[in-house]
Amino acid sequence: MVSSAIPPSDEAREIFTDLGYEVTGDAENSFRAAREWKEIDVLAVTDEVRTDGDDRMRCFVTWNDHVERLERALSTEEHDAEWAVIGVAEDGDYEVARAPPTA
Repeated sequence: MVSSAIPPSDEAREIFTDLGYEVTGDAENSFRAAREWKEIDVLAVTDEVRTDGDDRMRCFVTWNDHVERLERALSTEEHDAEWAVIGVAEDGDYEVARAPPTA
């Protein structure tokens, strides 16, 4: 059983690699994913979320049981950037819980 207090870092990297993104960065819980013209800052999180306030696209990857709480926390912050949330199940399956708005 995976501890839901530990961010799903490995799962986040695997998701973006499987989607064809080039994953760079060696930070424990964050990395950059790039494909074609799109660059995304990916943060594997549980409850603690801090954003820098710039306008970069962000994707927060968390365990399924943290998704609602994370979305509430992110919704109360002022964001100039687009953001998404991916919820990961213990077996590695994932679901996009909140995608950025489409233009």
